[in-house]
Amino acid sequence: MHKEERQFEGGAAMDYYGVFYHGTATTHIDALCHVWDKNGMWEGKTPDDVIKFSGANFGTVEEWKDGILTRGVLLDVPKHRNKPYVTLSEPVHGWELEDIATEQNVEIKSGDAVFVYSGRDKYAADNNGRWGTPDGRPGLHASCLPFVKSNDIAILGWDMMDASPNEYEIPWTVHGVIFAYGVALVDNAYLEPLSNVCAEESRYEFMLSLNPLYVQGGTGSPANPIATF
Repeated sequence: MHKEERQFEGGAAMDYYGVFYHGTATTHIDALCHVWDKNGMWEGKTPDDVIKFSGANFGTVEEWKDGILTRGVLLDVPKHRNKPYVTLSEPVHGWELEDIATEQNVEIKSGDAVFVYSGRDKYAADNNGRWGTPDGRPGLHASCLPFVKSNDIAILGWDMMDASPNEYEIPWTVHGVIFAYGVALVDNAYLEPLSNVCAEESRYEFMLSLNPLYVQGGTGSPANPIATF
């Protein structure tokens, strides 16, 4: 933070924002060039051809420079389970997401932004302020992938991420696959307030707006998703 006096009666304050947003802290959106596997990137592109020192040249956050506006849906896992949060021993499964949608009387439609609330902040409050540790992290099971694919959603948002460890011995069972579907990810979304409003309104669908920063060649952007009822 910088503070300075001006010649007139008053002053001004300025600050600098610099953030490494990928990871498990900042709410952000992943562009489709963010992750790849041994077979390559989205649409079969080769990382060496796409990722350059100056930025990426394909599947970047620039594709969303005009903003994102679509129907949003919240799936409330703790409410469905009648428990405060998802635990390490009970990850979220795809069949459970189907059951929650039915229970909430909401139909998932093509192009939707689906947000899965797992109770991250309440979990952290009961676990020394931490959601994930080197020993494990509660979240979504790989069985959620068919749910994402079959419903043709455009965005998956979550407060918890991929459950770890898992029986597949890979660190990102959802992160590491979903890019191939052309689906954007909104990581570390603050969903507890949205969960409360949805419960009060008895309504789990809303208008979702999200305006990423316009970063040339960017692999994502900090994000502030807004739900409007």
